[in-house]
Amino acid sequence: MTLYTVETGNFKLDGGAMFGVVPKTIWNKTNPADNNNLIDIAARSLLIEDGNRLILIDTGLGNKQSDKFFSYYHRWGNHTIENSLANLGFSKDDITDVFLTHLHFDHSGGCIQWNKDRTGYEPAFKNAKFWTNEEHWLWATKPNAREKASFLKENLVPMQESGQLCFIERGNSTFIKTSELGFGIRFVDGHTDKQMLPYIDYKGKTLVFMADLIPTVGHIPLPYVMGYDTRPLLTLDEKNNFLNSAIKDNLLLFFEHDAHNQICSIKETEKGARVDNIFSFDELF
Repeated sequence: MTLYTVETGNFKLDGGAMFGVVPKTIWNKTNPADNNNLIDIAARSLLIEDGNRLILIDTGLGNKQSDKFFSYYHRWGNHTIENSLANLGFSKDDITDVFLTHLHFDHSGGCIQWNKDRTGYEPAFKNAKFWTNEEHWLWATKPNAREKASFLKENLVPMQESGQLCFIERGNSTFIKTSELGFGIRFVDGHTDKQMLPYIDYKGKTLVFMADLIPTVGHIPLPYVMGYDTRPLLTLDEKNNFLNSAIKDNLLLFFEHDAHNQICSIKETEKGARVDNIFSFDELF
């Protein structure tokens, strides 16, 4: 097995929304805001090469939305998923599986693209299976008013119509080892219903793809919960349980949304769980 980071494109989000009830004077120390109160956000995917399979975890925002849509998110930098894959010697047609932690547009938007004459949409990964779970699919396709703007039909319907949509079988457990893809999955419900966090054993370490449970290094303290979360008190419990296990089992946190930090380890302090060491992917592996 070989792992690669795939930068799909950076954007910005409102810092207050990203940190909920935490005052700006505190979160601005770790995630400094610009003059519009916006902070840097990454959309960092992880690519797993395992035998004849290439498994991509999340796909970023994609590029099919309107200029007006993207004006809300202030994209910056030069990263695209196409260029990042090409730099690794791959193309989108090489991807065999796309695993989606959840179906918000900044995680699933890159799954679908315009067709050649821009009359409709088609899968961007024509040879891949798209993996979610049935409970989250139902949550996303019949969205509540709070999340409706994050679950875009043009990202979802073409997956199903293509016949490439597949469901992870969860059962009743909050943690499973998926036979379909070969890695562990922790289910968490605070941010959105049945979000899935991959646990990947690699070179003697366990890397956890944090998605939106802990989006950046600045979100590690327990009360630092996003305003976007549907069940913030549940997020508190899920973060606490995860951070305890991260300390106990020496887990490494891989950040999808931290534009400036890729991976960290965690230690226990008198104030609770805090960052131990920060690593780039290349220096760690």
